[in-house]
Amino acid sequence: MAKDTRGDFYPVPIVDQHTRPGAVTRLIIFIVVLTGAAIVFGIFQERLGDPFLLGMLGVLAMIGVGYLFATAIGFVQIASRSTTDQLSKAFVDSMSQGLMVTDTKGRVIYANRAYADMTGATTPVDLKTVESLLSDIPEASSTIYRLASGLRDGQPGDGEFRLSQAVRPGSEPGARWYRVRARAFSVPGQRPPFFSWQLADISKERAEQERFFLDLQEAIDHLDHAPAGFFSADQEGRITYINATLAEWLGIDLASFTPGGITLQEIVAGDGMALVRSVKADPGATRNAIIDLDLATVNGEALPVRFMHRVSASREGLSGPTRTIVLNRTQGEDSSADLRASEVRFTRFFNSTPMAIAGVDQAGHILRTNAPFLSLFSTVVDRDAVDRRVRLDTVIHERDRSALAAALDKARQRQADIPPIETVLPDNEERHMRFYVNAIADGADGEDAEEAAIVYAVETTEQKALESQMAQSQKMQAVGQLAGGIAHDFNNVLTAIIMASDLLLTNHRPSDPSFPDIMNIKQNANRAASLVRQLLAFSRKQTLRPEVLNLTDVLADLRMLLARLVGTSVKLRVDHGRDLWPVKVDLGQFEQVIVNLAVNARDAMPDGGDLVVRTKNVAEDECRAYGYRELTPADYVVVEVEDTGTGIPPDVLKKVFEPFFTTKEVGKGTGLGLSMVYGIIKQTGGFIFCDSEPGKGTVFRIFLPRHVGEAKPVAEAGRQSPAVQSADAEAAAPKVAEAARDLSGSAVVLLVEDEDAVRMGGMRALTSRGYTVHEASSGVEALEVYHELEGKVDVVVSDVVMPEMDGPTLLGELRKLQPDIRFIFVSGYAEDAFARNLPADAQFGFLPKPFSLKQLATVVKEVLER
Repeated sequence: MAKDTRGDFYPVPIVDQHTRPGAVTRLIIFIVVLTGAAIVFGIFQERLGDPFLLGMLGVLAMIGVGYLFATAIGFVQIASRSTTDQLSKAFVDSMSQGLMVTDTKGRVIYANRAYADMTGATTPVDLKTVESLLSDIPEASSTIYRLASGLRDGQPGDGEFRLSQAVRPGSEPGARWYRVRARAFSVPGQRPPFFSWQLADISKERAEQERFFLDLQEAIDHLDHAPAGFFSADQEGRITYINATLAEWLGIDLASFTPGGITLQEIVAGDGMALVRSVKADPGATRNAIIDLDLATVNGEALPVRFMHRVSASREGLSGPTRTIVLNRTQGEDSSADLRASEVRFTRFFNSTPMAIAGVDQAGHILRTNAPFLSLFSTVVDRDAVDRRVRLDTVIHERDRSALAAALDKARQRQADIPPIETVLPDNEERHMRFYVNAIADGADGEDAEEAAIVYAVETTEQKALESQMAQSQKMQAVGQLAGGIAHDFNNVLTAIIMASDLLLTNHRPSDPSFPDIMNIKQNANRAASLVRQLLAFSRKQTLRPEVLNLTDVLADLRMLLARLVGTSVKLRVDHGRDLWPVKVDLGQFEQVIVNLAVNARDAMPDGGDLVVRTKNVAEDECRAYGYRELTPADYVVVEVEDTGTGIPPDVLKKVFEPFFTTKEVGKGTGLGLSMVYGIIKQTGGFIFCDSEPGKGTVFRIFLPRHVGEAKPVAEAGRQSPAVQSADAEAAAPKVAEAARDLSGSAVVLLVEDEDAVRMGGMRALTSRGYTVHEASSGVEALEVYHELEGKVDVVVSDVVMPEMDGPTLLGELRKLQPDIRFIFVSGYAEDAFARNLPADAQFGFLPKPFSLKQLATVVKEVLER
C-alpha cells in the first residue's frame, strides 16, 4: 500500500495507469534502439548496393533514433489517463460521507478520508470493511446483513440504525444515528464487480427532526386545548383531524378516533349539511363563510355552534379539503346574555324546522333562506343566491310563475289571505311542491328594503303519490266489486244453462240431430264460465287452493308448454335462482299467470326476440332497492318475466292492470288477461309491478311472500271438504275412477237456492240419482222445511247469497238444532269470502258455480260418505 501526501488510501489502482519511464529506463531503451538501428543499417549496407534504398533506410533510422532521444529527454511524453483518475479521486475524497470499495471477497479496494476519519483508521492497515466493522453490533447487524445479502444478488439497498456509541473509538459519549447505502458496480475490462459502501453520520439530521417534532407536538397541543373547536375534512367530507376541544363537546373518544372514520354528515344535525354544501369556492381559490347550525353529539343531543368555514377548489373546479373553526354558542360571557340566547333559539328554530323558508324583497329576489330551503332547492339555490339576486320564481315550474307573481303582489298589498300555490320543480316534474306566501306588515317600501314576504315551501310528492295510489286503489276496488257482482249473477245463469244442457244430453244420444247443438250450448257456456272466472280473479273472489311449492320445480315443468306457446321466433330462457324459499300459491292459478305473461310477451315481439323467466330470493332489507311504494318490506320470492319487445308507453303502463283495457285489435283480446294476473297475485298475498320503456322491452316482477311452515290446527284442517273444489276438478280426476264411481244415493237432501232455474236443475239432477230432495228458496223457508221434516235431513245444499237469510246464517241456525249436520255451500264467490265468518269448528263442503250435474252429485256423495 502507498500513501500520498493527503493521506488517502488506495491499496490497488482501480484502473491501470500509463506512467512516464524513469531516467535509467529511458537510457537503456535509447542504447538498445540505437544499437539495433546500427546493426540493421550495416546489414542492409552490406547486402544492398542500391544507394537510394540505403539513403531511405538511413533517414528512417535517424527519425526513429531522434524520436527515442526526444522521448528519453522528456521532450516527447507518452499520454496517460492519470488526470481523469485524479479528478475522480479528488471528488470522492471531498465527500462528507464515508466511502469504502471492496471486491467480492471482501478485500478493500479503496477508502476515502471521510471513511477513515469516521472509523478511526490512521493507516491502511487499520481499515475495516463495513461488514467486519458493524456485523457484530446488535443494533446494526440486521441492517448490514440485509444489505450484504442484497449486494450478492446485485440489489442495491440502504438503511438506518442507531448505535449507543459512535463507531470511531474515543468519540464523545452518546448515541449516534448512521445511514448506510450499498450498491454493486463494474469497471470495464475488470471482473468480478466491486461493492460500494457509503456510511454517513446523520445524528444532527435526526436531532433537527426531533426538535421539529417537538415543536409540532407543542403546536398540536396548543390547538387541541384551544377555547374553540377545530376540524379538517377532505373533499369527500371525511374528518381527517379534530381537536380535543371539539371532541369533548361531541363526546368523541380521541383514543379511538381514526382519521377518515367519521364524516361531517354524521356530526351535523338536521339539514345543516345543506348550508355546509352550499359554500363553494371558485376554481383555484378559497372561500370563507360563517354558518350557524347544530351539531349532534354522540348521545344524540343537539349542540348549537357557529362554523367559521373555509373551503378550497382546484383549478379544475373540484372541491378540495376544508378547514373549520367551531364556536360553541352555549358558552362565553356576554353582557347581552338574553339576546344571545334568543339569537341561538331563533337560529336553531329557523334552520331546524322541516319547512323550507325564504325571505323575498319587493321584486321577488331571495334575501335569506334556511337550511331546509337550500336542501330542497339545491340545484337552483345556494348561499350565493342572495349575492346573485336570484329570483324566487326560478325554483318553480314556468307554468306556475304567474300564480306566484300574483301571490307576491298580494303580499305587497298586505293581504292576509293568500291561497297556496301547487307546483312542481322546473327540472323534475315528478316532485310536487306547495308554496305559502305570507305578507310582512311592517315591511318597508322599495326594492332594496328588507323582506316584503315570507315564503314557506313544502314538498308534497309523497302526498300526491299516496293520493294517486288511493284513487287507483279505489277505482280498482269499485271495478272489482262491479265485476264480482256481475260474475255472481252470471254464474247463476251459466249454472242453469249447463245443468239444462246436461239434462238434455242425458235424453239424447250422439246420433240425434239435436245432440251437436246441445253440445255447442254447453261448450259456449263453459267458455263463458272461463270468462267469469277471470272476472272473479280480478275481483279476488275466486276459489284458490294454495299449496306449498318450490317455484324451481313448477317452472321446470312449465318450460315445455311455454316453449310451444311462444314459438320458434322467440328465444326462451329460464334462469332458476339458487336455494329458493318455498311459497304457498295455487298451482293452477300460478301457471295461468306465467302463461298469460308469456303470451303477452310473445305478442309484443312480432319479429322475435328474447323472453327470460328468472327467479330469485329477495330479503326484507333489499326491498327498498326496487323503489316500489306499495311493496311492503318482507322476504319474497321474485319471479321476473322480461322480454325485448316493443315496450309499453307511459300513458298505457298506468292502465295495464285495469279490466277490459287492451291495446290489441278488436276480437283479439278481452282486456282481462293482466287484470286476472293482478287479481290472482293480490289474492295470494303478493305484489306485481310492471316496468317498461318503449323500444327496450318490458319486465313484470311478481313478489310472492316467503312461506314459513307452521303447525295447522286440526279443526281448521277439517273445515274444507275433499269434494269437488273447483270447476276444473272434474278434468283433474282420473278417468278410470270417474267411470267406476257410483254417484247414486237414497239420502234426504234439502236444496236451498233463490234462483229458480238453478234450484229446479239441482232437484232434477239429484232426484235422477235416487235422492229425496226438498227445496227452499231462502234460508227462512229452509228452516221451516227442516222443522216440517222434524230434522230428518241428511245433507243441506245451500247457496251463500240469498235474501232474508244467507247460507252462513242458515248453517249457524241449523247447528243449534243439529250440531253435526252435513252442509254444502254453493257460490260463485271464493270460499274465503264467507268461510272466515264461520265458527272455527264448522265443517262443510264447497262447490263453486257454475257446476255440472255430475259435479253436484259428486259433492253430495262425498259429503255423505264422510
